[in-house]
Amino acid sequence: MLKSKTFLKKTRAGGVMKIVREHYLRDDIGCGAPGCAACGGAHEGPGLEPQPQDPASSLCPQPHYLLPDTNVLLHQIDVLEDPAIRNVIVLQTVLQEVRNRSAPVYKRIRDVTNNQEKHFYTFTNEHHRETYVEQEQGENANDRNDRAIRVAAKWYNEHLKKMSADNQLQVIFITNDRRNKEKAIEEGIPAFTCEEYVKSLTANPELIDRLACLSEEGNEIESGKIIFSEHLPLSKLQQGIKSGTYLQGTFRASRENYLEATVWIHGDNEENKEIILQGLKHLNRAIHEDIVAVELLPKSQWVAPSSVVLHDEGQNEEDVEKEEERERMLKTAVSEKMLKPTGRVVGIIKRNWRPYCGMLSKSDIKESRRHLFTPADKRIPRIRIETRQASTLEGRRIIVAIDGWPRNSRYPNGHFVRNLGDVGEKETETEVLLLEHDVPHQPFSQAVLSFLPKMPWSITEKDMKNREDLRHLCICSVDPPGCTDIDDALHCRELENGNLEVGVHIADVSHFIRPGNALDQESARRGTTVYLCEKRIDMVPELLSSNLCSLKCDVDRLAFSCIWEMNHNAEILKTKFTKSVINSKASLTYAEAQLRIDSANMNDDITTSLRGLNKLAKILKKRRIEKGALTLSSPEVRFHMDSETHDPIDLQTKELRETNSMVEEFMLLANISVAKKIHEEFSEHALLRKHPAPPPSNYEILVKAARSRNLEIKTDTAKSLAESLDRAESPTFPYLNTLLRILATRCMMQAVYFCSGMDNDFHHYGLASPIYTHFTSPIRRYADVIVHRLLAVAIGADCTYPELTDKHKLADICKNLNFRHKMAQYAQRASVAFHTQLFFKSKGIVSEEAYILFVRKNAIVVLIPKYGLEGTVFFEEKDKPNPQLIYDDEIPSLKIEDTVFHVFDKVKVKIMLDSSNLQHQKIRMSLVEPQIPGISIPTDTSNMDLNGPKKKKMKLGK
Repeated sequence: MLKSKTFLKKTRAGGVMKIVREHYLRDDIGCGAPGCAACGGAHEGPGLEPQPQDPASSLCPQPHYLLPDTNVLLHQIDVLEDPAIRNVIVLQTVLQEVRNRSAPVYKRIRDVTNNQEKHFYTFTNEHHRETYVEQEQGENANDRNDRAIRVAAKWYNEHLKKMSADNQLQVIFITNDRRNKEKAIEEGIPAFTCEEYVKSLTANPELIDRLACLSEEGNEIESGKIIFSEHLPLSKLQQGIKSGTYLQGTFRASRENYLEATVWIHGDNEENKEIILQGLKHLNRAIHEDIVAVELLPKSQWVAPSSVVLHDEGQNEEDVEKEEERERMLKTAVSEKMLKPTGRVVGIIKRNWRPYCGMLSKSDIKESRRHLFTPADKRIPRIRIETRQASTLEGRRIIVAIDGWPRNSRYPNGHFVRNLGDVGEKETETEVLLLEHDVPHQPFSQAVLSFLPKMPWSITEKDMKNREDLRHLCICSVDPPGCTDIDDALHCRELENGNLEVGVHIADVSHFIRPGNALDQESARRGTTVYLCEKRIDMVPELLSSNLCSLKCDVDRLAFSCIWEMNHNAEILKTKFTKSVINSKASLTYAEAQLRIDSANMNDDITTSLRGLNKLAKILKKRRIEKGALTLSSPEVRFHMDSETHDPIDLQTKELRETNSMVEEFMLLANISVAKKIHEEFSEHALLRKHPAPPPSNYEILVKAARSRNLEIKTDTAKSLAESLDRAESPTFPYLNTLLRILATRCMMQAVYFCSGMDNDFHHYGLASPIYTHFTSPIRRYADVIVHRLLAVAIGADCTYPELTDKHKLADICKNLNFRHKMAQYAQRASVAFHTQLFFKSKGIVSEEAYILFVRKNAIVVLIPKYGLEGTVFFEEKDKPNPQLIYDDEIPSLKIEDTVFHVFDKVKVKIMLDSSNLQHQKIRMSLVEPQIPGISIPTDTSNMDLNGPKKKKMKLGK
């Protein structure tokens, strides 16, 4: 049966266009219940159970299916995902509404529907002749959808009665909309709210904890005192943004100070790019990453970013007066030029909440069900939840979702989602850091794996089409020890004309990952491989990453080669790109390659090739540095693991060899050559990488720190910065140069991927290159896969596809890649931090030399070169008299009693693991030298009272 709608639409040119929409209705759509004679098994895929064996409900004891409305799906997805909830009918109407309103929830509901054990059935009610409803005159879309859901629920109950005479099966309508529920009951449909139904499942009391608390009555705090001003409605915010009264931006909470945040303003407004917010009332219930509307305060109320480190440790809801006292602490006398545009949040445009990992801070009231949850991410406020299992959840990592934040509540309300495991356990903590950094880490699905080549795999004649056979070349790879995902290999040989041929051969990943299939989509979503201390989260399945795409030695592999003809002065005479087949002659580590180069009695082909490469690399590096490329420094650490327990037993900074630099030079050269080629061919849609020059203000900290040592750092160009860093040497303090380079790294902007047609600044500041891209690591970076595809089309080795030449689609890919790369970096740092804690847990208390990197108002941030470890030494502690602190931001310096600390001063600190706060176990540093009475800790720590942490540990071990 065919329904058609006709409506008129005005075109841009002013004409009128008649549009006819056809809507097909069918009789052969199955209800999903097996054994239903009326449908005759018309449905396909996972269906409902014939006799639902669901948990007994005191409200509806007979067997039943559930049919939720849109809001239940949107807000109670955590309940629906629980294994106890099965046999749910998801209507097409509901699914479409969810898809329009929340992509993450839509993805979760699709995953649940695909899970055979859950027995969720999608019923296409909009195309079923008996359940389709047309919108009536005067009826809005929302009311029409509510009616469509009720019609489907009623149809189901009548339809199931036809199955057999003694059939007791019912369909229960679950809705939290009071009016909808009343109408359903009037129409004879059994209906309950989600809360009523969940509370009736007496065998599953834990499900109650997963309910999202949506009604804000009943969740009000007893005092009921209004703390926050009301959020303006969206319509008013949009008017205000249009007129310029309000500014729209992304809310970024501070990790160091819970009473401060910044809002990054969207758009090209150069003047107020960043707005500071200070104080609870001005933050007005915004949460990290929300899109907010802010109102700029008059200049007389502008403030300077605070240098105080403040963490929310209040247990008590009534501590608002205390907050006000802390807010006063933030406002200190500062010079006028320090003041920044300051504002307040007037409304929320879009919430960007996600499930948060953290720990329960159990209430002091014995029988209380209300507790505070402390997220692991310090930028997220504490969350109030109700749970009956507080005693079992204590000392465990749990996930909590936020439901809302009433005006009279100091904290947002939320609900318990799931228990991850004991705090401090390696598996639990790894799971936490992957979830917290939004790293997709679930095993690859069958749909993704189905696109992998069938084993045993070998190169066919078809594969050789448009490919050069380079198996005769003496190619080798040089990588870190234990590397299984070998992306790149190199060769160098002398040509008959006396010039050199140098080749960079990169795994041909795009041969195996074809555009648009499930494998491609999953790789694009993941964006990058994430390397943790003991674990690798692959971007592509292991069959590709560690086998078919890995350029291991003595096996034939498909590659994409960039081959140059160079003279002995490393000047490029010719460049050629070709798809190829190679057979690597050796897989070496950096150390092994270095030994070959240095060894006097090794003169085989591989060693000769390496020596040629090394010689050219030194010339390339010198030339790059002359152009103004930066050589910065960051303390990288490597753990030595115990082979049995996999705990770190030693920690040292990574040693870099000449061969590291050799490989890097040729990778950079290949990336630059490819960037030029793809931009020549595709000026509008080349995927490139740029590194913006930092604004001068970023360098203030570096310039001031150098000045305090009578050194001048020039920052007007990358070249002048590189040169002044080279000159900044101190014969009495050799480590100073490394410290300056570490500090310079902190001043840098993030390098980002972008689409050439959407930007006109291509320059890479750090590499001093006018154009750059990523081509050399397609096993672990999706950007390189796209670049491979562009290059393959440019040289006629592969065909194009529509998305590849759509600059808007490419810009979206770049946005996701930039996010994933940033998160991977943070996850890696978090993994190093956790393993460092494990190391010091077993090592006990140690004293080490350290250098000051930053001075703060009440603390110094130090770097310990031996461990590449950074930490903060606080000078104000709870329950101790505060010393006299004088902070000077200009020098910068911090005077404590009679001792003055400057950046780069050498100090001695004691390092220990502080487990007094299980949630944020941290490396605690205390000053040993210089000696300051009442501040410094005696070198002999044997008489120190560390019972606090020990008691906590004993409790944990129960």
